[in-house]
Amino acid sequence: MKKLLRSDAVQSLLGWLLGIYIRLILHTVRWTHVNLERVEPVLASDTDGAIALFWHGRIPLCLATAPQWWRKPTKAMISPSSDGQFIATALEMAGFPGIRVSSAKKGDAAKARQAVAALREAVTHVAGGGALVITPDGPRGPNEVIQPGALQIAKRSGQGVWLMGIAANPAMQLKGWDRIMFAAPFGRGAVVWDGPFFAPKDIDGEAAEAMLADWSARLSALTRQAETMVGRPQSTP
Repeated sequence: MKKLLRSDAVQSLLGWLLGIYIRLILHTVRWTHVNLERVEPVLASDTDGAIALFWHGRIPLCLATAPQWWRKPTKAMISPSSDGQFIATALEMAGFPGIRVSSAKKGDAAKARQAVAALREAVTHVAGGGALVITPDGPRGPNEVIQPGALQIAKRSGQGVWLMGIAANPAMQLKGWDRIMFAAPFGRGAVVWDGPFFAPKDIDGEAAEAMLADWSARLSALTRQAETMVGRPQSTP
């Protein structure tokens, strides 16, 4: 069954279905944005890039932010795994082409080269004024813990990080590692924005870990705020 689900045909079908669903949710849910004026200057700029972060479990709601990011050349950082293929298909349908990247295991030289090339592409895109959307706890978690890749891109590009807490109600929330949320059409949704946050060029070691912990806590707090706004009980990571 797993082999069937990961076949190209099934992945394409799943991607198409997810693409249709996320557009439906964008257009039928009544979305409220908080602190959107903070990101307006970067959206209006041709030279300022942006790194946009939201939790992996909110991928089905992510087009709530699309009208903003459609204003800039925007790409999405996506796992190259077969499971990530249908997400890449759905987001490309929505106008967000993917940069495929994953963490290489020790000793896997080929994957290490691929990871370096993807990181370089991401940094070049953001430094050149583009936006990059990342689910920084994906693709395998831990849930609501930002992994180092987002900080490395911010550090090397010199561009700002934007945090987006997203929630909707009514919605179904699954029991997987990321507590993925599927909104029902015609409900209420909220996006709470914060930023920009910058990573110093020389940040490393414990200082980098502390910055990642701070960003994680902030993004979780924004997500809980969005849940409260739409009348959902606050979820736990």
